[in-house]
Amino acid sequence: MSLTNTKVLAAKPASRPYKITDEKGLYLFVTPKNAKYWRFKYRFDSKEHTLAFGVYPEVTLATAREKRDEARKLIVNNVDPGLIKKAKLAAKTESSNTFEVIAREWFLKFGSNLSPSYAEKIIRRFEMFIFPWLGNRSINEISAPELLAVLRRIEANGTIETAHRVRQHCSQVYRYAIATGRAERDPSRDLLGAIPAAKVRHYASMVDPNAIGKLLLAIDGYSGIKQLSFCNFKFV
Repeated sequence: MSLTNTKVLAAKPASRPYKITDEKGLYLFVTPKNAKYWRFKYRFDSKEHTLAFGVYPEVTLATAREKRDEARKLIVNNVDPGLIKKAKLAAKTESSNTFEVIAREWFLKFGSNLSPSYAEKIIRRFEMFIFPWLGNRSINEISAPELLAVLRRIEANGTIETAHRVRQHCSQVYRYAIATGRAERDPSRDLLGAIPAAKVRHYASMVDPNAIGKLLLAIDGYSGIKQLSFCNFKFV
């Protein structure tokens, strides 16, 4: 009999680990400490193998079944899903998955859509504020507190607006890494509100109705390049 969400939730720990089977090789492995692990048992090259799909409730029953079905499709095509998983794990530790490599790849793809001056400003911000501390780290290993510590350095120099801009640039890199399968989440989103808002400079505005009326009349009657002077305002 296949599992249900109610059965998974109701599974209680015992003195020894035990299994609750679902179907097509999927089962729930329950430990004495009430940890619940999803496992998939399959045969490949006449040998029995086991594949881990994560921990409940982070991985739901529906998600575990999706992973099982994906693995079964690989087996049908004579591909060992265990080897595929090992290859993906190995790729996460390779230098091609460092923050700097992915950030520069993102910049090459999308920087050409920006004005040259703005594009230069973005890459300089990365080179000055991010790469020296986080550039050689695997993008999946960088935590929100680590990224915040780097942004705090920028904030400490009195350039709060730049700190906000750099966080936005990092978020763009993370979204690109997620889309290309090299990151699982964007930690920069956890930092929204962690940096004080930049001070906004307000400029004086004209609020006197009579002055506004004179201004509109002057604009309406202006037809040359001579100097206009009224209401303590000058326009050339």
